[in-house]
Amino acid sequence: MLLKMHDRSHLLTEQRLTESMNLDAMSTEEALAVMNAQDARAVEAVRAVGADVAKAIDLVVAAFEKGGRLIYVGAGTSGRLGVLDASECPPTFRGDPDMVQGVIAGGEDAMFRAKEGAEDSREQGAAEIDARNVGPNDVVMGIATGGTTPFVHGALRRAIERGAKTIFLSCVAPFEGETKTDVTIRPLTGPEVLTGSTRLKAGTATKLVLNQITTVAMVRIGKCYENLMVDLRATNTKLWDRGARIIATLTALQRDAAMELLKRAEGQVKVAVVMHKRNVDAAEATRLIQKAQGRLREALRVT
Repeated sequence: MLLKMHDRSHLLTEQRLTESMNLDAMSTEEALAVMNAQDARAVEAVRAVGADVAKAIDLVVAAFEKGGRLIYVGAGTSGRLGVLDASECPPTFRGDPDMVQGVIAGGEDAMFRAKEGAEDSREQGAAEIDARNVGPNDVVMGIATGGTTPFVHGALRRAIERGAKTIFLSCVAPFEGETKTDVTIRPLTGPEVLTGSTRLKAGTATKLVLNQITTVAMVRIGKCYENLMVDLRATNTKLWDRGARIIATLTALQRDAAMELLKRAEGQVKVAVVMHKRNVDAAEATRLIQKAQGRLREALRVT
């Protein structure tokens, strides 16, 4: 059976941190100093696993290019961070909302109120994968900073059975019964300031990794140019303003002229930039972008 574990005290995230042994007797400033020092370790732990994060990104890019999805699966803080990252992708990168999905044990209500028992069901984790009709074009990323969450491992094992690529993010050393995935990302952040509270350093490391995966993967499939969010379609006042500023930056047009160009491009920044730089109309600009598979840098030089 998977993960029959009653005593988790040997796991790294369950150990006691020497520097915070007297946490309850510290002044506010002393407690913050300890926390800040430990948060810096989270950054270093993520840096140390950069090669594994890169492998994960390559899997995600390959999935996106085949029309597949990235599906995060987690419980508690891990699940919430997955849902958060997934929810931020459509407004940032103008992607299909189904392209990156977040699954949390206990369902939507668990985002706002803890449902701690929900993480113990392997069967429910597997059912979530079945409900999304996961297949060979998809990537399922299980997030379990403490390593052993049955819901996550149930989901990963079912994803493997269905032919999907899999990634596992954990902040503990390998253990007996751990699911064998295509890529494992293991930022070893160490014991928490508050013993066992993986919403702290481990959660910080998780957010950093998820930021890296979706940001770099989206860049790789053409969602930005230089460091600008050019795959933007203006749908509200803020986005019209941002779109015009991006166009002005890339074309040296004055803001009013950039706004007019954006209007002629029906709010599509990429189309507007190609129209100006290639001296073409919106239809031809769209064709060039499609030929370049959405990559603006390529669209500006393809014929």
